[in-house]
Amino acid sequence: MDVYLVDGTYELFRHYYAMPPARDADGREVGAVRGVLASVLGMLKGGATHIAVATDHVIESYRNGLWPGYKTSEGVEPDLLAQFPLLEEVLAAAGVVVWPMVEFEADDALAAGAMLAARDKRVERVIICTPDKDLAQCVQGTRIVQLSRRTNVTLDEAGVVLKYGVRPESIPDYLALVGDSADGYPGLKGWGAKSSATVLAKFLHLESIPSDSRDWQVKVANASALADILSRDRENALLFRTLATLRTDIPLFEDVEQLRWSGPTVAFAAIAAKLDAAVTDGRGRGRR
Repeated sequence: MDVYLVDGTYELFRHYYAMPPARDADGREVGAVRGVLASVLGMLKGGATHIAVATDHVIESYRNGLWPGYKTSEGVEPDLLAQFPLLEEVLAAAGVVVWPMVEFEADDALAAGAMLAARDKRVERVIICTPDKDLAQCVQGTRIVQLSRRTNVTLDEAGVVLKYGVRPESIPDYLALVGDSADGYPGLKGWGAKSSATVLAKFLHLESIPSDSRDWQVKVANASALADILSRDRENALLFRTLATLRTDIPLFEDVEQLRWSGPTVAFAAIAAKLDAAVTDGRGRGRR
């Protein structure tokens, strides 16, 4: 069997900016929820049997206590933010397993779910449905892969190396050096994608990078300056790696069969009818 783990937060953002606004009889904006629901039901119609959707029930997580600049819900449009609990309600009514994250993030749930599912010998592939580069750290061979459903591009371990220049296990170290503007941490000054990939391809992790650039034995521009920066900002680099490292110790399920879709609940018909009756004004927001 294949197990599909869907980044509900990404899907909600994607559909919010791709779909025209629509309001239900209570005046709530529901356009993005309708889009995500249709997308997930399309996966089931296409043959997916085991599926779970992870969401950021609240945007904030324990990481906000580690780094003051870490992402928050500030700046997220109210009509988008308000659709998170509705999406969770609608998907649950559709019979889909939902993991609404509060202390942790949706990405953590996807990582933890992937590790749990991969332990089951009945599972042939775990497909993490998100383009988020954080999740590249979870890819294992061709058994745990990452799928961007918008572009229909799948990354196995070889694909991760081709795209980022480092193995999946080095992705948190890579992000620590280059930073992640979407998550709100800057990385280290001067450490770009190319230099970070070149050095980590050889040393894998931050701790293994020699303090003297003459010991790197790889061709990197301004190597001496980069080594000095890493030495000076090592504490921040290690903190950024902690921020980038996804948690896999969340007890989401005991048996992968708990993710099997067995059809909608009795509440789904009424909820679906209300969504179908929502009125759209025909104006799109533009893809983000």
